[in-house]
Amino acid sequence: MEEILTQLSGRIQGSPLGTDKIGVNYGVHFTGGEPFLNFDLLLKVVRIAHELKIPSTFVETNSFWCIDDKVTREKLLQLKDEGLHGILISVNPFILEQLPFERTERATRIGREIFRENAIIYQEFFYSQFKKLGVKDTLSFNGYLQRIDPADLYENVELLPIGRATYMLNHLYRKYPAKQFFSESCVEELTRGWHVHVDNYCNYMTGYCAGISLGDGREIDSICQGIDLDSRPILNALTTDLKRLFEFGVEEFDYKERAQGYISKCHLCLDVRRHIAQKTDRFEELRPREFYYFLE
Repeated sequence: MEEILTQLSGRIQGSPLGTDKIGVNYGVHFTGGEPFLNFDLLLKVVRIAHELKIPSTFVETNSFWCIDDKVTREKLLQLKDEGLHGILISVNPFILEQLPFERTERATRIGREIFRENAIIYQEFFYSQFKKLGVKDTLSFNGYLQRIDPADLYENVELLPIGRATYMLNHLYRKYPAKQFFSESCVEELTRGWHVHVDNYCNYMTGYCAGISLGDGREIDSICQGIDLDSRPILNALTTDLKRLFEFGVEEFDYKERAQGYISKCHLCLDVRRHIAQKTDRFEELRPREFYYFLE
């Protein structure tokens, strides 16, 4: 982590409101999984980032650990003392299935007390909605859908049809044959220079393209100098045309098109990649491999 943060330190853009302010697409965010599962490690990496003078640092959490006011306040104060600038509290119906909403409310209340405007709720719509519904405990996703207008999910919140959602939530979306997404590419997503991620296996990923590694996060200088696409055929296909990826999967690995169709170009891309990753480990860009075994 220290090696990665040292390389990133000169490249990180802080919030336009100030280096001690936070924004979702600025600075460095410590995320997961759930960072508070290893609180001692979280304290260490916050300290490292502070020593490197990295701007706009914040941690994302689902608030599972906010079991009472004392514990919540103590941990947030420890992080602030180590140099953390803020906190992002994740709020959505999927977390609500597993965690009592009262913990989210506690994290929000005390987070705002300690970090002021540097306590972000993502997403505010869900937080307000759960408050209006009077939720305190957990609520199943199906139970949630029965209590709201499903149109709210499309009109008022950011719900990206990518990753596990393409399988678990595809009943909420219209589906299309693979050819619907031919001639589209992922070059914009794969070359973006903002809101990128480095996972705990040191894979460097742009945006939200989980399971696609551009290289080792400890070698960012090398990544920024360019990637040899000839040695990474999956990346090569994604930067040109999804049809190439689809045909590569069919011809080389006997991929079969999903009879029920796909909800997005990301769904098509992921389904082909998953099939290939479960057949072979020869493609360096399909990392971490474990990601492809826990999508359904």
